[in-house]
Amino acid sequence: MLTASVVLYKTPIQQIRTILNCVVLSNCVERLYVIDNFSSEENQIFFKEYPFVEYIEHENTGYGSSHNIALHKAIEIGSDYHVVLNPDIEFDEKVLGLLVKYMESNRDVVYILPKVTYPNGELQYLCKLLPTPSDLILRRFLPKNRWTKKLDDKYSLVHSGYSKIMNPPCLSGCFMFMRVSTLKENDMFFDERYFMYLEDFDLMRRLHRVGKTIFYPEVSIVHNHAKESYKSKKMLKIHIQSAIKYFNKFGWFFDRERRLMNKQILKEIEELS
Repeated sequence: MLTASVVLYKTPIQQIRTILNCVVLSNCVERLYVIDNFSSEENQIFFKEYPFVEYIEHENTGYGSSHNIALHKAIEIGSDYHVVLNPDIEFDEKVLGLLVKYMESNRDVVYILPKVTYPNGELQYLCKLLPTPSDLILRRFLPKNRWTKKLDDKYSLVHSGYSKIMNPPCLSGCFMFMRVSTLKENDMFFDERYFMYLEDFDLMRRLHRVGKTIFYPEVSIVHNHAKESYKSKKMLKIHIQSAIKYFNKFGWFFDRERRLMNKQILKEIEELS
């Protein structure tokens, strides 16, 4: 059984239609949990047309805490896999079925991310090393030059080529396809201390401790990534607050697990090349 969830907050209705059509056409999602953090009468009426959708009105307590509602429900109904979806992604009808097939054949895989592109086809570099404070500062505040690009490319594993299956410790949270039994057995959910940003890195890191977190370029999705923290001072402040919480939790400059996990993926990439 495959379940899915999407969190809405003043999401344009056309975007909602797009992601919903992707799920419908896949014909393999048993239940879609829609957690609406800014409920409207229009949305309430719209989702009544879809019997496989469980529409949940929710106070806006954060992205991770909202998806946790769906993760608990997926466990309760005995789902095998659950995919956390951003509302700004698109995928064709074969993607989810192919990912289920891969997970069925690879029992040591607990998370999988397909290749992700922008609408114009440009590749998004969403495989990462576990971040250091300087990685996040470089990406956000320092001017782009040859030196910062070299460091950023290493952090984003650009030299891997993004053409082969690999097992990074950190992957984007725009499309989180997870094995539900792993979540249940290890009591793994989003850390609700994050309101938004880095809750995906946090959960991914914990998943990587117990299984493979795979980048799978055999299938691809489209992500209309808006980079809101680059446009809004409010969202930038939230991003910084989340980064502080992340490094307070795992370590700022002394983080043995980060060092070992990053060393391992760099070694694996070298062996693949």
